Amino acid sequence: MDLSFFNDPHGFFETNPRKELQRKEIALLKQIASTDMSTHFPLLKAPSKIKASAFPKLTDKGGQRYVSEANSKIKFSHGTTTLAFTFQGGVLVAVDSRASMGSYIGSGTVKKVIPIHKHLIGTMAGGAADCSFWERNLAMQCRLHELREGKRISVAAASKLLGNIVFQYRGYGLSMGTMIAGYDQKKGPALFYCDSDGTRLKGNLFSVGSGATYAYGILDSEYSHDLDEKAAIELGKRAIYHATHRDAYSGGTINVFVIRDTGYEQMYKGDMNELHYGQYMQEKLAEEGDVKMES
Repeated sequence: MDLSFFNDPHGFFETNPRKELQRKEIALLKQIASTDMSTHFPLLKAPSKIKASAFPKLTDKGGQRYVSEANSKIKFSHGTTTLAFTFQGGVLVAVDSRASMGSYIGSGTVKKVIPIHKHLIGTMAGGAADCSFWERNLAMQCRLHELREGKRISVAAASKLLGNIVFQYRGYGLSMGTMIAGYDQKKGPALFYCDSDGTRLKGNLFSVGSGATYAYGILDSEYSHDLDEKAAIELGKRAIYHATHRDAYSGGTINVFVIRDTGYEQMYKGDMNELHYGQYMQEKLAEEGDVKMES
């Protein structure tokens, strides 16, 4: 009597659930491969057929707008101002808090500084969901690195991890322009820029967003690596204020952070309107008074 089926009953009776599941998966994959998915999902196309996720196209109003290649009704209208620079005491990061969708202000209290760990933070510019998700994912990877290696990850390595991730999703519709700023145990303060195209740049000064040109106007005239902490905070605050004052897509609360060897700390939080009608208005009136006295 043949009792070999006791050794492998599923194989003998051809009832192996794993093989059955594998056959179903293969059949499903063949069905998907032979089906044009764009007919089922008109807003989407297969990633292999998409050249770029967003590119300029003329709208019926005659202006340049960024729209989805898959569907021209999907418009990517972003607005923000973020900046970061290194100075002798560490790294300063300053951001606004307005989230806009074209001419509509979605929120005025967005937290655009995303903690990665005690000595490392990232900024948010572009798609809020993309930046928030992938930087939280980066925080998880940095924590795992710390557990494996017994020491915290360097700023360069963290920015490389993020750059490698978003590069794999190039052309899939991500919208990110983030800065990774931190303080290394050996090399001290460091700053990197990463975006959704996979670009990764090291530098001492970056500003990202629709109001970046206004912020650069202040930073280029007043920035120096030899700034002390008080002067650096005032410069970051002033640069974001000028951007929020001139750029319709930036505004709300100005948040300023400093990253030192002891970790990051928020050094300022205030409404840009209070600065406009308060501190900066008084400075302007004082300057005008001095000019009148001299004349």
